Amino acid sequence: MNSMSGKELAKLLERNDWILLRVQGSHHIYGKAGNSIRISVPIHGNKSLKVGLLRHLLKQAGLSENTHQNISTVEESNSDNTAN
Repeated sequence: MNSMSGKELAKLLERNDWILLRVQGSHHIYGKAGNSIRISVPIHGNKSLKVGLLRHLLKQAGLSENTHQNISTVEESNSDNTAN
């Protein structure tokens, strides 16, 4: 599994219809309509989340590790295309 920062995870959640409900210190709390689950994403600059925490948060959000890897691949190919 590739590493991901809290900022990157927050963007991924927002692209998957999660809504930022509030910010408590350095933690961004996300929720989804019709879902009682709340996801707390620690955002400490560009510091990578540890693998276990990242897996847990992705599982809570109903996203697979493949979703994360596919999005990373798409973003890399988009940045390659814009560089040309």
